[in-house]
Order: sequence, then C-alpha cells, then structure tokens
Amino acid sequence: MFRLTSSHIILSALLTLILCTGAGAQATGPALSVDLAADRHTISPDIYGMNDNPWDLSLGREIRLPVSRWGGDATTRYNWQVDAANAGYDWYFMAGGDKKSVVPSGSADAFVAKVKSVGGKALLTIPVIDYVNSIKCTDWDCSFPVSIVGPQQKVNPYVHPVVNGQRTDAGNGTKPDGSQIILTTDQILRVHVPNSPSFQQGWIKHLIATFGTAQKGGVAIYMMDNEPGGWANTHRDIHPVKPTYQEIVDKTLPYAKMVKATDATAQVDGPGDFGWPVYIGDTKLNGGLGNAEYYLKRFHDESVAVGHRLLDYFDEHYYPTAQDGQNDAVRLESTRSLWDPTYKEKDWIGQWGGPIYLIPRMHEWVSKYYPGTKIAITEYNWGGLETLNGALTEADALGIFGRESLDLATLWGNLKPTYPAAFAFRMYRNYDGQGSAYGDTWVRSTSADQGRLAIYGAVRSSDHALTLIVINKTSSDFSSAVSLSSFTPAPAARVFRYSSDDLSKIVRQPDLKTADNGFTAVFPANSITLIEIPRR
Repeated sequence: MFRLTSSHIILSALLTLILCTGAGAQATGPALSVDLAADRHTISPDIYGMNDNPWDLSLGREIRLPVSRWGGDATTRYNWQVDAANAGYDWYFMAGGDKKSVVPSGSADAFVAKVKSVGGKALLTIPVIDYVNSIKCTDWDCSFPVSIVGPQQKVNPYVHPVVNGQRTDAGNGTKPDGSQIILTTDQILRVHVPNSPSFQQGWIKHLIATFGTAQKGGVAIYMMDNEPGGWANTHRDIHPVKPTYQEIVDKTLPYAKMVKATDATAQVDGPGDFGWPVYIGDTKLNGGLGNAEYYLKRFHDESVAVGHRLLDYFDEHYYPTAQDGQNDAVRLESTRSLWDPTYKEKDWIGQWGGPIYLIPRMHEWVSKYYPGTKIAITEYNWGGLETLNGALTEADALGIFGRESLDLATLWGNLKPTYPAAFAFRMYRNYDGQGSAYGDTWVRSTSADQGRLAIYGAVRSSDHALTLIVINKTSSDFSSAVSLSSFTPAPAARVFRYSSDDLSKIVRQPDLKTADNGFTAVFPANSITLIEIPRR
C-alpha cells in the first residue's frame, strides 16, 4: 500500500512550483470583448503623424507617414526670405546659420518635398509674433551680444559671432546678478524685422507656386505660431511680457484670415500651446473662460462675422509631467490622462487641477464653443522611445487616439527606425512588412482591466477584416478569453507580435484558431500583439 511521506509532499510541492512558474505557464488574464455593432466611428489616419525632428525617410515610406509637422520653438521666428530663424532661449538666442548660400524658403521647401515623397500631408508653422529673424542662413548673430549689452551669466561656448566687425560672445540674456536684459526696439531690430500678414502671405504664395494649393497637393495645414503662451520665456528677447490670450488671438486672427484668403483649400491649426496652466489660463481676463475656451469662442465669433471658418483644428500640445515614483509602470499608467475622468496624475496637476482627461475635454470645449472644429495634439512624447516600455506606451497612446476620435497627432522627438517605439507605429501601419494596416473604423473593444491588458479593435474597410491590438502592460504572461459579437470570423487568424523576444522586428506567430463567439489567446508579458481576423 502506498503511503504519503514527507518526502513525497516536498516532491509534490516542487513539481507544482515548477509547473506553475516554468516556461510556458500563463496566468488567467483579464477578459476581452469586441462588439462590431457598437461605437463605430472612423479612425483618422492622421493620428499616426510625426514632427520633423527629423524623421527617417525609410521609416516614413515604410509606415506611409500620413502627416508631418514643421514646428518647434525656432519656427516662431522663421524668416522664409533668409531661410533662417532665431533659436531663442533654447540656444543663446542665436540667429542665422552656417549654410553656404541663401535659398528663400529652402528649409521649408525641402521639408514639404520630403513629406510629399512618402505621400503625406505637410503642416507648416506661420509666425504671428511681432518680429521675425533678419539674419541670413549664411551668417551667425545673436540677440544678446556681450559686446553690445554687456556681461552675462552664460555664453555660447561654440559659436562666436562677429558683430560690428568684432568677434563677440552670444549671451543668454541674463546679467551676472540674475536680472534679465530688456532690449530696446533698436536692439531688437538689429537682428529682426517686423512681422505682418502681408509678409507671411508672400511665403504662402511662394509655396503655392512651388507645390500647388492644398487641394492640389501643396501644404495642407498652416499652424498659427508655436506655443504662444510661452513667448515671454522662449522668445523673451522680443516679447519679454507674458502675453494674455486676448493678445494672442488678436495677433492670430489676421494671419488666419490671410491664409484662407490666399489658399481657401488650406486648413488652419491653433493655438498649439502647452501646459495645464495655459489650457486653463486666468478666467478673470477672459470673461470667465479658460484660455482654450476663449480661443475657440473668439475664432467662432469672428468666423461668423466673416462668413467662413477660420479655424479647422483646435490644437494643444501634451507632455506628461514627471510624477511621484516615476518609473515604467507610471509611464504606462499616465496615458490615462488622455481619456480617464477619474485619473489624477501624481504631481501638482493632480493635486490642484484634478483629472486632465485631455481628449474628451477638448471635445467638450469644441462642442460648446466652436462645433465642427477638429482636434489635434501636434506635440506629445511619453519618453523612453528607445525602450520596450516606451513602445508599449506609444502603442497604447495610438490606440487611445483612435478610440477617442482624435483627428491629428504628431509625435515630437527623433524616432530612429531601430527604436522600439518605431515598431509601435509599424504595428498600426505596416505590421507584416507588406503594407497591412490596423483598421480604419473603430468598434467597441473593452478589457476587464485596461491597466493590465489593453485592447483596441478596428475593422479594415478594404477587406472588412477585424484587427485587434492587444497590449500586455505587465511582467506576467496572460491567457485571456476574447469574445466576439456581431461578427462571423474565419476559422483562422494571422497573429503578429512585438516583444522582448526580438526587439529588432515584428514576429509572425502561428495562426490562431477562432470560433464564432471568439477565442482564447496567450499574450506574453510586455508585448504588443496584432490579430488579423478575416470575415467569413
């Protein structure tokens, strides 16, 4: 007769431990469900855009980059005639450049040509600030030369412009005692010229002559300056006083009108500002409205007055702030700020401002103050683009953009083709290397625990296939049931995955068997899985 001894008990426990924790073991994951008859809406292809930081041409072709933005701080003072700008506070207020010759609009033209070469739409920034740079792209100068305005706390250690025949240092505009240098009008005009709608109209006419109107493949969208709420910081040499939103709108409207008068087929984007305090602003100055609301209402009222739309995209920039306990898990969690009305960031915004829920909030503002305006986020970056965690976060953000009906988004940052986050874009735009893409019509897709296992479902209009992006945000493998409603799947689905198994490529997995009501699949730890299910 067999007797259970202590050694048998120990052996049994060890075998159980091995079976539960060994290779191939999976925990039961959150249940996933997809209903193709519910919540259907078009997903804009323009949410998969990038800023020109610059993006790699081969990657642009590979993902068929839909839109790219030519923006950033320097574009606030770009002068198309001399093809140069002023770097502002970002780099010692340096003006001009080191090119061999001046080609009017040369840098901008090269950007537009590059975007067109991959079949994308170009978004260009039009300065609306008072002055633009006057120094040619073949020369260096600066706003705060030591030889003119005196000693400063810091100077450019690499470039020493020649001013009035004298080699000098380019300063940061701050005196040794910490006080700010305020330039006179004559000192501003030494390296700047006044800006005006007619001056910028000359640039748009040049772009139309070179590339055609927006309707005929030219520049599609013109952005009204860049982060104007920060002029008194980034561009304090020419605008040392913090602007109110009355001033910003007053300056912007004439340029928006000019764009529409010059190319009626082009679209206008604004304000492209950044940061919770700027979104909300001082309601006392805006008749009880926050800055964003005020901007929309003013544009709406002026559009009614002139008889046509003056703002096509309501645009804000968004970067998550460093939060308490910042780590990979917090990075993944913080995408909730894009949509979750209950999520408070673990920082001063969460403490004093409450939930951000940015995209629904933008929809609410537009619906109330300027219905029909599209919404855009033309700068965002969760960081870690070179890591798998950054790829998971980027994939999550792209899925949220589609689900929440964002109209346009452009990533800020130099996304190298080898970076893991580049594969997040490939998962949506070219997961099999043959041009197959995630669907263009959102369908209801939910997870019992979005924080651990997120799902984003869409139908592809070209062949009516259902495509699912599933992101495992944890360090555990999950086996999860996926229920399907209002859809009859083919018996087998293609599966593609990006994970730590091979960070250099998306790997085709064995086909997945499906049933009419769904299937069960394994989603490995820290992975992005795309499932392509043909309709039967």
